[in-house]
Amino acid sequence: MTRQESSGGAYEGIADEADKAPHGSLFPQGTFRPAPGRANPLRMLATQTRMESLLTLRHPEQALLTLLIPLVLLIGMSTLEVGLVEPPRVDSVAPRILALAVMSTGFTGQAIALGFDRRYGVIKRLSATALPRWVLIAGRVLAALLVVALQTVVLGGTALVLGWQPSGTGVAAAVPILVLGTLVFGAGGVLVGGALRAETVLAVANTTWFVLLLAGGLAVPARHLPGVMNSLDEYLPSGALAEALAACLSEGTAPSARSLLVLVSWGVAAGALALRTTRLS
Repeated sequence: MTRQESSGGAYEGIADEADKAPHGSLFPQGTFRPAPGRANPLRMLATQTRMESLLTLRHPEQALLTLLIPLVLLIGMSTLEVGLVEPPRVDSVAPRILALAVMSTGFTGQAIALGFDRRYGVIKRLSATALPRWVLIAGRVLAALLVVALQTVVLGGTALVLGWQPSGTGVAAAVPILVLGTLVFGAGGVLVGGALRAETVLAVANTTWFVLLLAGGLAVPARHLPGVMNSLDEYLPSGALAEALAACLSEGTAPSARSLLVLVSWGVAAGALALRTTRLS
């Protein structure tokens, strides 16, 4: 049999199968099962969240910033004889270190990750896939919340070992405060990481982190800061978050309306600016 005859027989076989297929399809029903198509949105969201979380946890610089530095500060400020911190030191230090952890993950971590994702074209390529834009955004948000939850467990557990005695009723009230803080600082991270070059993002994000650490009263209580800085912390997102967490965890009371208003105002302003300035590349 020649190649032409063999090919002709094959084509005739396909034609016969096409005649048997429903609606004139070239392939008979059941050839492709499961049917190809876009995955379930919730499954895409879970996969994207897992990927973003693993990328954050595996990055050495991110691990140093989000976990190791807050952990060292928590242990050092709680155990060393520092006159700036009143006893019981861990009760005063723990809420501020939790606020620092949220700031590290939500702001600095997100800004640096987004800046370098833009530089290497990751965001542009992901936008060209079947992933909806809301999945890309929600995946980053949920990943940040998961990292903050891990930080809270590790730092909270360490503080308990050091003698921390948080208010039982305030622990539940602190959870939405941590979520709010993550969203607020995340909006600031998107604002910086979505508008500036990657190298500039590194400088701006790390400098802002140090400024909010000191001026927000996280490393040193605000009352010990010089000049107007001792009252400036109340109007910074880091100081407002630390104040709200201290009210819940140390005093067992509801956070003040001022601290919540400051947090929400910073989040709304940063989010609105980020919508106007964020670029994919």
